[in-house]
Amino acid sequence: MTEAARAAAADPAAARTDGSVPLDHGVPHGQPVLDRLVALLDLETIEENIFRGVSPAESPVRVFGGQVAGQALVAAGRTVPQDRAVHSLHAYFIRPGDPSIPIVYEVDRTRDGRSFTTRRVVAVQRGKAIFSLSASFQLEEDGIDHQEPMPEVPDPETLPTYGEQAGELLQRMGRVQPRPIDVRYVTDPPWVVRETGERVARSQVWMRADGVLPADPLLQVCMVAFASDLTLLDAVLARHGVYWGLDNVSGASLDHAMWFHRRFRADEWLLYDCASPSASGARGLATGRFFSRDGRLVATVVQEGLLRVQD
Repeated sequence: MTEAARAAAADPAAARTDGSVPLDHGVPHGQPVLDRLVALLDLETIEENIFRGVSPAESPVRVFGGQVAGQALVAAGRTVPQDRAVHSLHAYFIRPGDPSIPIVYEVDRTRDGRSFTTRRVVAVQRGKAIFSLSASFQLEEDGIDHQEPMPEVPDPETLPTYGEQAGELLQRMGRVQPRPIDVRYVTDPPWVVRETGERVARSQVWMRADGVLPADPLLQVCMVAFASDLTLLDAVLARHGVYWGLDNVSGASLDHAMWFHRRFRADEWLLYDCASPSASGARGLATGRFFSRDGRLVATVVQEGLLRVQD
């Protein structure tokens, strides 16, 4: 990691010469916050197949799952030829990560075939695995092509920003953190669903990186891997009218799988259409589909989370 990247990772204002960070109803956002996330994904090379990443200074008590997934995918991609794009990943969250210390990513070069490359990554803190990921990369090939249609939803520009919808709530809960991803809810946010008493079957949001990203295709994918963990389990909670911080809910991501179908840019609007087919045994399953604004299905996500709800 470069010195500039370390500075941006430590301070979201470091990415701007004037030191300012835009606020959306009290929520920091915009290019300087996005640049900081890009810096977090710029891992330091320690040795061949070994990389080191850090967490933002204002992290919660444990490392955000999307961060460790994105960093692990960066580590895997650093060992793969650039002409092979990631098409799937499968990951397990093993232990809570400590944001106060670095994370070491150890890459196993499992297989290098003629068309496919497979990598396994283990994230380690204090000598113990906290996360594991397997990812497959493929040379681009032509073949049959079909997809499910994109749902009809309002344009993102017609919807309120995350700060407009959640800023007051976050201030009251004391959980305001920089938002590198611009999120616009199509369906009612889960904290609104909780108040109305409704039960909804889907959670839909528009998302994009809140600024301009470098053209690197791997970075685009890693950014969406990060964003995919932001609202996915909300689809489970919305079925039951409860929400983090407002009810006695505790939870964590258990596993995470993604399939990348078509090329995209993460700094352009993507519709994240999520649903929860099942919840039982203190676990909830959620599925998500990312569509580009022109209607292409670009990625599919499945995650199971630990969800304990007490009266």
